[in-house]
Amino acid sequence: MLLAIDVGNTNITLGLWDGHEWRRQWRLRTVHEQTVDEYGVYLKTLLRECNSSEDVDGAILSSVVPPLTGTFVSVCQEFLGQDAILVDSETSTGVRIITDNPAEVGADRIVNASAAYHLYPGPSIIIDMGTATTFDAVSANGDLIGVAIAPGLELAAEALSKRAAQLGQVALVAPPHAIGRNTIHAMQSGLVFGYVSLIEGMVRRFMSEMEVLGVQVIGTGGLITAITPHTTIIEHVEPWLTLTGLQIIYEMNQGGDRVASR
Repeated sequence: MLLAIDVGNTNITLGLWDGHEWRRQWRLRTVHEQTVDEYGVYLKTLLRECNSSEDVDGAILSSVVPPLTGTFVSVCQEFLGQDAILVDSETSTGVRIITDNPAEVGADRIVNASAAYHLYPGPSIIIDMGTATTFDAVSANGDLIGVAIAPGLELAAEALSKRAAQLGQVALVAPPHAIGRNTIHAMQSGLVFGYVSLIEGMVRRFMSEMEVLGVQVIGTGGLITAITPHTTIIEHVEPWLTLTGLQIIYEMNQGGDRVASR
């Protein structure tokens, strides 16, 4: 079985692919100080819970946290006996990166573009709501044209409560109305409805610059479900899009032809 790992600044997502479907998927908090042994024991415990501790025969890794990249390469070697494929701009992904400097494009952006183009062939815009809220433009030919990056929803909420003395933390859910009649609803409106407007505005700008018809809009990331009930602009929601992309890229680099199910 394949173990796919995506190391992000806030979450680490893992998936166990049995060749036909995802056996299990996990979303864990990123802890930068964890050692190889700590992550290794944690990983083996997860695999034992689904009776797969000895079944992993391949691994693929994407990471945007440099200190943890080497950690997880070592975890795969020492605890699984596998040399993980490490995705970067030089990896064969089926996506051509046509930004000014392809080497600076994050591995998660590349992986998401690959997944989106395989699942929804043609031009697309990918909205990934994690530590940052990112927008990826993919051409009709599967080229990663470019990206926009904004602060993530949780990051914005945290900054607001920390920097404004009279504002506290609030749940990231929509209030009854856009016009808040108390502090909590006012903050929730600005955060949730404000990000809905951010997303809708950026998608329209992207579509205008892409100048093609039939652009599909795909949402992913741990916070995407806070937004999707309040907009119709997101056509497809793929919470595990990055894992799907990792599985596709792994097969591509193994000479396989299987495509992930959703």
